[in-house]
Amino acid sequence: MKSILFIIFGIAIYGSLFAHEMNGIDMSKNDVMQVQPVTYTCPMHPEIHAPGPGSCPKCGMNLVKEKPKPVKKPVVKKPKPVTVPKDTIKISPVVNEVRDTVKAPVVDAQQAVTYTCPMHPEIHADKPGNCPKCGMPLVKEKGNMNSDNPGKSDVQTVDNYSEKMAKAGLSKKIVSKIPPRTVHYDLYVHDTIVNFTGKPKRAIAVNGQIPMPDLTFTEGDTAEIYVHNKLKESTSLHWHGLFLPNKEDGVPNLTQMPIKPGTTHIYKFPIIQHGTHWYHSHSGLQEQIGMYGSFIMNKREEFDIPTVPIVISEWTDYKPENIHRMLHMATDWFAIKKNAVQSYAEAAKAGHFKTKLQNEWKRMLAMDVSDVYYDRIFMNGKPESTISEVEGKLLKAGDKVRLRISNGGASSYFWLRYAGGKIAVVASDGNDVEPVEVDRLIIAVSETYDIVVTIPADGTAYELLATTEDRTNSASVYIGNGIKQLISPMPRLKYFEGMKMMNGMMKMNGDLDDMGMNMSLNQMDMNVVMYPEITGEEKKKGSIPKDTMAINDHANHNQYNSNEMSDIVTLNYAMLKAPGKTTLPESTVKTLKFELTGNMNRYVWSLDNKVVSEADKILVKKGENLRLIIFNGSMMRHPMHLHGHDFRVLNGHGEYAPLKNIIDIMPMETDTLEFNANVEGDWFFHCHILYHMMSGMGRVFSYENQAPNPLIPNPKLAQRKLFADDRKFHFMAENDFATNGNDGMFILQNTRWSLGTEWRLGFHNHHGYETETHIGRYLGKMQWLMPFIGFDWRYRKLEEGEVEKNIFGQKSTKDNRAQLSIGVQYILPMLVQAQAEVYMDGNVRLQLMREDIPIAKRLRMSFMVNTDIEYMGGFKYILGRNIALSAHYDSDMGFGGGITVNY
Repeated sequence: MKSILFIIFGIAIYGSLFAHEMNGIDMSKNDVMQVQPVTYTCPMHPEIHAPGPGSCPKCGMNLVKEKPKPVKKPVVKKPKPVTVPKDTIKISPVVNEVRDTVKAPVVDAQQAVTYTCPMHPEIHADKPGNCPKCGMPLVKEKGNMNSDNPGKSDVQTVDNYSEKMAKAGLSKKIVSKIPPRTVHYDLYVHDTIVNFTGKPKRAIAVNGQIPMPDLTFTEGDTAEIYVHNKLKESTSLHWHGLFLPNKEDGVPNLTQMPIKPGTTHIYKFPIIQHGTHWYHSHSGLQEQIGMYGSFIMNKREEFDIPTVPIVISEWTDYKPENIHRMLHMATDWFAIKKNAVQSYAEAAKAGHFKTKLQNEWKRMLAMDVSDVYYDRIFMNGKPESTISEVEGKLLKAGDKVRLRISNGGASSYFWLRYAGGKIAVVASDGNDVEPVEVDRLIIAVSETYDIVVTIPADGTAYELLATTEDRTNSASVYIGNGIKQLISPMPRLKYFEGMKMMNGMMKMNGDLDDMGMNMSLNQMDMNVVMYPEITGEEKKKGSIPKDTMAINDHANHNQYNSNEMSDIVTLNYAMLKAPGKTTLPESTVKTLKFELTGNMNRYVWSLDNKVVSEADKILVKKGENLRLIIFNGSMMRHPMHLHGHDFRVLNGHGEYAPLKNIIDIMPMETDTLEFNANVEGDWFFHCHILYHMMSGMGRVFSYENQAPNPLIPNPKLAQRKLFADDRKFHFMAENDFATNGNDGMFILQNTRWSLGTEWRLGFHNHHGYETETHIGRYLGKMQWLMPFIGFDWRYRKLEEGEVEKNIFGQKSTKDNRAQLSIGVQYILPMLVQAQAEVYMDGNVRLQLMREDIPIAKRLRMSFMVNTDIEYMGGFKYILGRNIALSAHYDSDMGFGGGITVNY
């Protein structure tokens, strides 16, 4: 009894004390806030928090005070009852409620049948009909169960997407009050002169500007674009990634005839999609000299966030036609400009002499990362600019900015990095994706990304840096106000490590060995061995690597996965997921397999070893689903673009595979794409590296039984003009003005054929005069073999009674010879050119020759020996693109030195 009284007495005292304490606390609704203690953070790394001042443990910057943030005590609200209509389920994200108290409604397995559009999965209807956006017949929607997790409903998927978008700064929306309308643009295409490097050069400006004007529309509008061609040559404009009638696609000699000088062409089409796209000339090489610009299509309900379109591009003082010619002639001038020759002297210094020998033994040229050296890189036409305000509003700390980025470069990939922290990728090729945060991404030629970046602090403008893949040049946009905060430049590539990797993957017959890794979706970056920021700095000869990872250990399948090897998160296609289902309508499936093929030595790029002019159009039936399985069997990456359609990239996300219109396929990768054939016409599918496309790397998809295109009155003539691009002949010439005579050569060649003449003219009769001409056709995938017919004319005054014989004992007729011949030329290991030739008189000549052996960065060696007991050896020191100092010894003409001029 005493124990009970003692317990009651204790409870009474505790209750009295608790009530007294509560009397001092105001529980009104107005006082639910409390202030955090003062803390410090880093302007560059906002995730750092410290109780006192000091330095950032990551970058060393001084920590600054964080603004006190009021903290609201949780107020638990009673969950509102969730009502589910009988016919449909309308999903809306719950705002400003404690999410733990709201349960997702359970989807009834017997819910009503709904319909959607294959191209616009956001469209939902309770009965059949046509899509209000594109007119396609609606199809039945599959059940709302998530394919990746059958126990999880799509309601939760949508909510998660909303949360991710809100975190990226994309939550509040603005509804366009402007009804759908016809939006009219006039584009005047003019020749102009620019001076980006101190030298005046020709360019093409549209409405007096480079890049071309930003074109902006809203879904539901109609585009009406007048193109006034003021050039002295024909032109065209292609609307990259747009869904439109085929005759508006802008490919000359395929979907329309070229726009002639002094004429006007009208493009008119409905805007039935949204997103970041761009437009460019599809005529010749005009895109390289200014004809590119942003094409933006806003949603009817667009996110309320500062948004800026950015088009990245490159500039070269060389004429693009000359660049194309030089590439076909295997010049290494661009490698000299990039300090990437990879000569034998450089290889020996780096401890990679054996690597260089093996490289040439397998008949490969030096490791190349990009084709062309560019003098300037631009973002919106400038190498450096600042975005301090958007639509009149100054950007401040905490603001998020959406950048609509298009790669309008002709042949350059660009690394994108941001000095203010992570990059949130929210769309690709105009299609939304679930936001994914990365440290960097590489944007392929013609690709587009929407990214969101955050301004960490006031008083600072943070650098968005675009760096060419070969890391030779860059451009910057500073976002914010104040002192410029730079991001460190990307270190120089380790070229010989890349060469060593390439040697291990190339077989002696020219095929690639993927080492059983089944690579896809850019997840395995073969160039990662060249990245010092991932694999460490170049080790000196004889040093022991700090890490124990063997780069050439084929069993380690993570050796090329940069995200596994470092803390730097790099975007790849496997990380992209569509916010809604992208499944195709049920239909027959047509599977097509392609191998991307190429020959870097002769710069021939093809699909299945055929260029556009050598392949028939690929016939498809309207309504069927096309599945493309593409393997890259070349040693360069290729951004493959499909006109007029988006395709699903099958990347492991099932029904939520992302939609794109261009996919970058790296060496040895196999990627699978699929799309529904829903718009009739002739649609181009091609590599978007401009010089690869012009070399023939593409195909044409053509719909069966389609109506004739009214803009192509003579289809046969148009086809001949289309095929002329990859059939074009390229010219090269060289002449050596030496003290012992004059010798030189010229070559005229295209994809398959070669016409070449060489000559040697002595200053005296006993030196002789000779010229040889060969016409041949290259055979095989690697084009190492060329049968030819030839003509040989020689004159040399011999001494009385003098007779020369070849090593077969046949009498030489070089004193006065005019002979037809037949022969074959073959490229041996070490890039030695072997030639066997039989003349009309029965004489046989075998010859070995190699030119341009890279001894040092600018020093080249050459040699020749044949069975006529002729031989030659020489050196050439390159002074400039078209001139070199030379010295050589010739068995007929003796020693000489002079100047070599080439074109």
